Amino acid sequence: MNVLLVCDAIDPALGGGTAERTFQMALALRAAGVQCALIATSTALGERRRAELRGFDTLLPRSLSKRFFVPLVSPLKIATMIRRADIVHITGHWSWLGALVGTLARYYKKPYVYCPAGSLPVYGRSALIKRLYNRICGNRLVRHAACCMAIVELERAHFHAYGVGDERIALLANGVSTQVPDGLDAQRARTRYGIGNAPLLLFLGRLNVIKGPDLLVEAFGALAARHPHARLLLAGPDAGLGDSLAKRIAKLGLQERIQFTGHLEVREKFELLQASDLLVIPSRQEMMSLVVLEAGLVGTPALLTDQCGFDDVERIDGGRVVAANASALAVALDELLSTSETLPVMGARLQQFVVHNYTWDSLIRECVALYARLLDGALPGRSTQEH
Repeated sequence: MNVLLVCDAIDPALGGGTAERTFQMALALRAAGVQCALIATSTALGERRRAELRGFDTLLPRSLSKRFFVPLVSPLKIATMIRRADIVHITGHWSWLGALVGTLARYYKKPYVYCPAGSLPVYGRSALIKRLYNRICGNRLVRHAACCMAIVELERAHFHAYGVGDERIALLANGVSTQVPDGLDAQRARTRYGIGNAPLLLFLGRLNVIKGPDLLVEAFGALAARHPHARLLLAGPDAGLGDSLAKRIAKLGLQERIQFTGHLEVREKFELLQASDLLVIPSRQEMMSLVVLEAGLVGTPALLTDQCGFDDVERIDGGRVVAANASALAVALDELLSTSETLPVMGARLQQFVVHNYTWDSLIRECVALYARLLDGALPGRSTQEH
């Protein structure tokens, strides 16, 4: 079997969870003995990720735009990779690269799996452009996929809105590799940001409206007086909200207690996760935060919203799940900081849950089985015998 993976950006510095999901799938497919090729733009592609991609058959064109990912590449080069593939797997919506690959896959009669990773709803910036994109190509891309892949059950409704029935929807959760960097030093991370022994809350993600860091800043402001030693780090690249967050933090008088870190490399990220008392994911929309799984790997509990599709975190008592608003976040943060002795126990529960259920070693077997069914002409949720 030869699989072609496609996403806009393959470096998490810009591509975030979509980039990391695609890269981890590539590694897991190769480890499972599946031939794997990859197409993504080279936008924000760092040397570390370039080195990690050695050994893969890749096409990494430049993009005309850092925001809209318009690839500078001959369709013939893409067509060559599609013809070599048995199946194509496209991750992410609102993608001109994905649209081109999907169109060519249909032309060459290659089945493609379409995984928007939570991005189907028209949300956030550029709503008019997104509606135009759907009219030109987006709706067809979803409807003509051999299989639409959801990351969480919550995402089924997104596909229904595009006219896709449950019989064509498969579920494959996010996963993580159990190989975290060796020699992590949590104290080094605390020293880097002058945290000392203070209670540390961590936001890890792009600074944009969808990820909700503004909600977290408001929540922290509401409880700052009750927990005068608590600190908050906002870790991740600015995606349009950085200036307004800085102004709001200054207005609240919390410049000494809330810091920005910018994008973190892998070792820095895991050290900071390990150093934190609590990871907070205040997203207005998120499909099973990959960062929560990474926090679980190092035993850090999580507070997240009910828009993340990962309510199991609360069910197993590995953290809390609340409504996506500042008031609900503030109440939960107050409770968790007031009972901070329970946080390590929660983190241990989350760690056990993640390791047992969400590693790519097991998830990739489900993925390969799905590919095999599609190549045999079966629907995503049915065996070949049923077909």
